[in-house]
Order: sequence, then C-alpha cells, then structure tokens
Amino acid sequence: MTQSNTSPDHRSAGTILITGASSGIGRATAHLYAERGWSIVLCARGRDALATVADECVQRGAAAVSVKPVDVVRGDDVTKVVTEVVEQFGRLDVCVHSAAVMSYGTFLDTPAEVFDHAVDVDLIGSANVARSTLTVFRDQEHGHLVVIGSLLGRIAVPWMGTYVTSKWGLRGLTRVLQQEVRQYPGVHVSCVAPGAVDTPIYSQAATVVGRAGSPPPPVAQPEVIARAVAAVVKRPQRERDADAVFGLVNKFASAGYSLVPALFDRLVGPLMWRFGIAREPKDDSEGNVFHSTTVPQRTKVTERSVNTSH
Repeated sequence: MTQSNTSPDHRSAGTILITGASSGIGRATAHLYAERGWSIVLCARGRDALATVADECVQRGAAAVSVKPVDVVRGDDVTKVVTEVVEQFGRLDVCVHSAAVMSYGTFLDTPAEVFDHAVDVDLIGSANVARSTLTVFRDQEHGHLVVIGSLLGRIAVPWMGTYVTSKWGLRGLTRVLQQEVRQYPGVHVSCVAPGAVDTPIYSQAATVVGRAGSPPPPVAQPEVIARAVAAVVKRPQRERDADAVFGLVNKFASAGYSLVPALFDRLVGPLMWRFGIAREPKDDSEGNVFHSTTVPQRTKVTERSVNTSH
C-alpha cells in the first residue's frame, strides 16, 4: 500500500526506510523526516498501525509514503522490500532500524522459544536489515544505516536477558560493519544508543514475572531520539550514546557497571524491580514477541482520508 503527497521539490530531499515504524522511535523518526519533505518507507509487522502512521506523515508534508509490512526475521522478505523501494523511488538514502521486542523474566524462567525468537527479532533481524540495505548502499555508492541500540548494549540488568543479549550482540555487529564499510566512500553506519524511552515496547513485552515492564528513569521522549538520528545522518559518527542524549544518570550506570561491578550487581536488582517493572499485576504472556499487537499511541493525530493503492 502506498500513500503519497508528492511534488518535485519534495522528492529531492531523499528516501528513508524505517523499521519499527508503527510506534515509538520509528514513528517519531517518520514524523520528523516527513516534516522535512522526505519520501518515507514505513516497515513493521502490522499493516493497520503502519497505515495510521502513514496518514500522519502525509499530513506532515512527506513527499511520498509507502507502507511495507515485513517481519525482519524473514531475510528474503526484507530483501524484497528493499528491492521494491529502490525500484519505486530510484534510490534509498537512509535506513533507520528500530524494530525490536522485549521479554521480562529470569533466563531460566523464560520459555526457550520466547528467548530464541526475541533474539532473532532484535539481532538476526538487524543483520537481515543491514545485509539488504548495505548491499544497495554499496552498489549506489552512498547511503546511511542508523541502528537503534541501547544502554543495555553496554550494561546488564536482571530480568531482561533476551534484550541485553541482543543489544550486546547488536553493538558488536554494528562495530564490525563500521570497520568494513570504510572501504566504501559515501556509505556510513551509525548507532544511536538511548536509555529508557517513552514507547509501547515495555507494555507490549513478553513477561513471566506477573507484571509488565516499565521504562526506568530518566525517560526520554521518542522525539529526542529522532532528533539524535537526524543529527548522525547530517554528521555521520560512530555512536551517539545514552550519555550524550540523557546525561549523568546513564553515564553513572555505565561507569558503575565497568568500574565497580560488585557494587553494581548488588544494587541493580532492587533498583530494577523498583523502577523497571510496572507496579500493576499483569498475566504472564508472550506479548508481541511472535506477533504484532496494537496499543494506543502516546499521541494522536487527527485522521483524514488519503488515496491508497496496493
């Protein structure tokens, strides 16, 4: 499905593909680039949520908006989407990869299939997106892949083993990619690694602790991360991390993890249970690990009809 509101001057701005675009950081990034007149390609598993974001982007002035439902775990499907984007728009300038899922519970209590699939989404899915987009960037001799990492790619906390495992692996993969694309002038790989962000990922997460997750303070708005993404696209850099975006609290967490690990390990459990787990009970569930789920967005945009084609 494609939704469009095009003009020649808008088309010159560029084409950006965003995964995880149905909510949170992906949605905020889509809004930002729509306001700048870019052509936007929205990717996530759920078509209905993407259609809503597409309408929001059209209202904000996007040159064109293309909805491409895809599960990033399916590498062939990701490649097909990227190929279609290049055929439709003639180029792909930026890919922002923000698709991710979470699971709460100790490693031993988390069902193996939940752990495995969450890691597949967060890490193998990232590799699939990188493989497809960087191949295009190499061939066209320009392009920028921005990976949304996490503070949890630098520290570890209990009850989030799936996410920590994935984000540590993703940080390693991103560094390797940065080293390898040095041979391709005009091709860049960056990582934006925030701490807690006000998105639905916590409430949508799988859980076996009888409660949902909750973003521990300090909590940033997704628009802050979207602006950080735009900053590294404008001036490519290796990593824009939680310290740069959020300041002292995350800086102390990173330093404590590295410098006083015994003290960190003693404190992180109680602090995580107090600030990183919701107070209200919730039935244990698989959340959105295997399938997309719909939750209310943090902000609403007035809906209006737009022309669509399939």
